[in-house]
Amino acid sequence: MPKDTYIPFLLQLFRQYGYDGATLSKISEATGLGKASLYHHFPGGKDEMVNAVLSYLEEWLEQNILQDLRSDGDALTRFQRMCDHISDLYEGGQQPCLFAILLMGSARDVFHPKLQTLLRTWVDAIAAVLIKAGLDETQAKQRGEDAVIAVQGSLILSHGLNDFVPFQRVVKQLPPQLCRHLGT
Repeated sequence: MPKDTYIPFLLQLFRQYGYDGATLSKISEATGLGKASLYHHFPGGKDEMVNAVLSYLEEWLEQNILQDLRSDGDALTRFQRMCDHISDLYEGGQQPCLFAILLMGSARDVFHPKLQTLLRTWVDAIAAVLIKAGLDETQAKQRGEDAVIAVQGSLILSHGLNDFVPFQRVVKQLPPQLCRHLGT
């Protein structure tokens, strides 16, 4: 099977166990590949697996978030579509954020530049919509950062409380909060 076939399994494993906890034994069991086959598909080992997952998420971000934010239409509708996709990605808050997991432990130094780029791209795309809607650049960037903080923070809180309502509330309330004082 092609290498891309294993990306959903790897995404789930790294979400569940983190970089350090996703052992080759667990990866082998989840993918059905022996260790030799894993190294055939991913000669760079776990680092290459995580990079493949991050590339998948980068493509997902482009297709599901950035394209919507760059599309025509009013800001509120674009932010609602963004939040619908975010809710789908995190299954209503039931899935943890891989970004947060990879920014802790030994993986941080290895993957920080890629994660920083993905997060900055998302913040900038939100800010661009707000600037186009009439908000000044500084406020737009702050709202973009606040939006990502709200999503990521609500994921952490929801998992900590074992209650997914905070995440669901945030993704529902976020579009109108982003558009406050824009006249949309």
